[in-house]
Amino acid sequence: MAEGSNRGECSISPTRMRLDTDPNSTIPEFLTNCDDYQLFKLTKFYRDRLVQAMEGGVDGISSLLKDKGIFTEQEHRKVTDLVDKGNRADSSKLLLSLVMGKGSRARRVMWESFVRMRHGVPKLDKILKEIQELGADSFDYMDIAHGLSELPSNLKDLQQKHKETLWVQTETLRVNTILIKEKVKIFQLVDRYAELTVISNVRDRTLVEHELLARGRDHEEWREKHLRRELEKIRTDQLFQSSFSQRKSESGNSAAVSGVPGIGKTTMVQKIVYDWATGKIYPHFQFVFSFKFRDLNAINCRINLRNLILFFYPYLGNILGELWKNPEGLLFIFDGLDEFKDTIDFADNRRNTEPQSMCTDPEFRCKVSDIVYSLIQHKLLPGCSVLVTSRPTALHLLEKAEISVWAEILGFVGDERKEYFNKFFEDQTVAAAVFKHVKENEILYTMCYNPSYCWILALSLGPFFTQRDRKRQQVPKTITQLYSYYIYNILKNHGREIENPCDVLLKLGEMAYTGVSQKKIVFGNEDLIEYNLQPSQFLSGFLMELLERDDSAQSVVYTFPHLTIQEFVSALTQFLTPDPGEIGKLLSEAHSEADGRFEIFLRFVAGLSSPQSARPLEEFLGKFPHQTTCRVIDWVKEKVEGQIGNTQTETGKRNLLNTFYYLFESQNKALAENTVGSVKTLSFSGLRLTPIDCAVLSHVIGLCDTIKHLDLEYCHIQCEGIQRLGPILHKCQELSLGANKVGDSGVKLLSAALRNPECKIQKLHLWDNALTDSCAEDLVSALSTNRSLIDLNLGYNKLGDSGVKRLSVALRNPDCKIQTLILWDNALTDSCAEDLVSALSTNRSLIDLNLGNNKLGDSGVKRLSVALRNPDCKIQKLDLYKNTLTDSCAEDLVSALCTKQSLRFLNLWSNSFTDQSVPALRHLILTCRSLERIVLERNQFSSNGKRQLESLQGSRPELTVRV
Repeated sequence: MAEGSNRGECSISPTRMRLDTDPNSTIPEFLTNCDDYQLFKLTKFYRDRLVQAMEGGVDGISSLLKDKGIFTEQEHRKVTDLVDKGNRADSSKLLLSLVMGKGSRARRVMWESFVRMRHGVPKLDKILKEIQELGADSFDYMDIAHGLSELPSNLKDLQQKHKETLWVQTETLRVNTILIKEKVKIFQLVDRYAELTVISNVRDRTLVEHELLARGRDHEEWREKHLRRELEKIRTDQLFQSSFSQRKSESGNSAAVSGVPGIGKTTMVQKIVYDWATGKIYPHFQFVFSFKFRDLNAINCRINLRNLILFFYPYLGNILGELWKNPEGLLFIFDGLDEFKDTIDFADNRRNTEPQSMCTDPEFRCKVSDIVYSLIQHKLLPGCSVLVTSRPTALHLLEKAEISVWAEILGFVGDERKEYFNKFFEDQTVAAAVFKHVKENEILYTMCYNPSYCWILALSLGPFFTQRDRKRQQVPKTITQLYSYYIYNILKNHGREIENPCDVLLKLGEMAYTGVSQKKIVFGNEDLIEYNLQPSQFLSGFLMELLERDDSAQSVVYTFPHLTIQEFVSALTQFLTPDPGEIGKLLSEAHSEADGRFEIFLRFVAGLSSPQSARPLEEFLGKFPHQTTCRVIDWVKEKVEGQIGNTQTETGKRNLLNTFYYLFESQNKALAENTVGSVKTLSFSGLRLTPIDCAVLSHVIGLCDTIKHLDLEYCHIQCEGIQRLGPILHKCQELSLGANKVGDSGVKLLSAALRNPECKIQKLHLWDNALTDSCAEDLVSALSTNRSLIDLNLGYNKLGDSGVKRLSVALRNPDCKIQTLILWDNALTDSCAEDLVSALSTNRSLIDLNLGNNKLGDSGVKRLSVALRNPDCKIQKLDLYKNTLTDSCAEDLVSALCTKQSLRFLNLWSNSFTDQSVPALRHLILTCRSLERIVLERNQFSSNGKRQLESLQGSRPELTVRV
């Protein structure tokens, strides 16, 4: 019956889609005015986005549907069971599938549920806002194929020929290898292509920091935080769906896809063209034309759109005039805007006034840049669609363009990384071993969001898990070691093809270095001539030919497979020069570049000073000059020593961390010990540290023997950062880890450091770390064996009464050395008082107890007073700030504290004491001669009561009384 209902709804005439509603009406009004068919169309149109959007609140939506009688208890349980298992995506798909199978009332109730849930589910809210903005135009806007005419019969044969041509061009994927027999392997695209995660907006229009660092450093954490809540995934077949459009246009759609180098933009374009040619996507496009800006650079003359298309697709000569009549059926793809030699200024108004810059006719001759501009701006063939891909560095060029859909390739997410390695290696045992090694190394694993890095890793690591003569313990750990083995494999397999590989690499490295300094990644024949390089099979192991045009050798240009390979070869050159000359000056000048263009280059230089990195290359390139290595080590030593005490500013802290990367890459134990071995304090507070940063920090501190204070407050290191730092935490005497959201799982890792027999931790600051009572057992376990910890700050957490109850077990241990315990703002009530009493009655070490900003109340403090009377209780500082105390507890508290001639500080700020308590407090101040400071502000004393208390100040000048 449900299926029949759906079929009936679909057959209703589209004329019923007219909606007489006010565009400014609210969403509930809009939905009320929708008939069943319109609501059906709305659901179908937004289906993919709704599946994503509901993930953030699918259990709540299911509950609302159950309450309204749409779902049975069993159906609701099926949905929520998937949520409990962490399969929110499947849960969301199931919910929508169930609703669509139940007919019109179910859909209406579901949309009403969306309205109720919208403010807690950002993606749903976004969809509803879009619908509200469109108002009555929503249904006219839904049909993506609106206005497309049927392809004339005389064009069908040529369309089929065009599809077959594109099919042949895109069905295989050429992959470079480092094998001597198979330099390039050819795979079927569908067998090799690994899905990428693409989001329907762009995070950053400009990329200030080095592209590798900018994405590698925060990628995982950023994805986890935002991907489920705000960011919408978009499939390649949805790039021209109007539901994703940010700019509504009647003259055609333009989409821009951004991605860092190697992220898969070009391969994604190949897959789009292949899928269209095989009929899988974009059926509404009758013809697709794909261009690479690399190819367009070779066209130096004025040209019209007709000849531009015929240059690449000559068989279409007789039908282009027909295609101009129906531009809605055309899709133009331009790949790699950042590689285009001409600049296209979309904010340039001269194009609208100067005829030579306008291109409104496909037969009009103009510059290639004007054709691209006019297509994107819908001045040429208005109604056609255009897809442009670009690196983030060039994306700002499109800010003023008529772009409807912005998208960014995030790269591989989650299991997509594993899928890549599974497809790369035919032997799944090798694939599993390589992936396991990568995943265990945080620095390598984080880079694997980028397919290009996965390719480098797979090429370099594969032999270690397939060749018996390689020792597993020699598997590369640093990025420099990894790239050394990558170059080693090229030299081993292709080195005998050339007489002097060292000389070729030296020249290549000089060209590469110039490119890094000038931010140049594409090189022409003139560059090879300048550096006396001849194209060869050996050289092509380092450089890829971007254009292989039979008709013009001059059109061939070259690039390194990835920017980091260019940077590595640049660094390698410094060790191939017989005379190191001014290498120290060169490194210092590179280091002084504020935009970070040399940052990875410098890490590689430092890394190549390591025997582990140099040894494989020296087998083919000869021994690296000892003088060069020494000068590099001296330079690193100078930089570390120059930065070690300069951590007062964020810039200083970041610079020091960068120099630690040099130490890490160098793997030089003696160098690290000489530079940081005697460091007593390291402070990176306020600097956002990633797991990679923590891994580097861990390595460096591991070589410090005198580290006393490690200050990482406000560094956002979380549990993953603690995991990386875990092996060295026991070495520090003071650990400041406040405001890091390490959570209960992070405390479990910290507890392992506390249990270490060699633990030196005396002060541990864990305030504001989202801790609950769940971590108390781990702390108790650690404190039962730890003999070094004397200061524990757990303030601004949510341990609660149950957490303190467990913690009291450790405090009762006669071997417990805790002297300072801060439990400020931990949701404590009088229920935990008995446990505190029990602990204080036996504890002999605690002298500073901070219970501020809790709700112990009078009853809690009265119980606490019992323990304070115990002569063995050594309390010197007691903080009861804002604990809902009244006069009722004053006598008990004062009576107990008067016996403590050790008491130096008492904080009763912001309670509810009145003049009734003044005599008792005066008695305490006069009796307790050890008291140095008492804070009584923000209570309810009268002016007279305040004067009585303040008057005691004169009799005891050494005492501070704040009233």
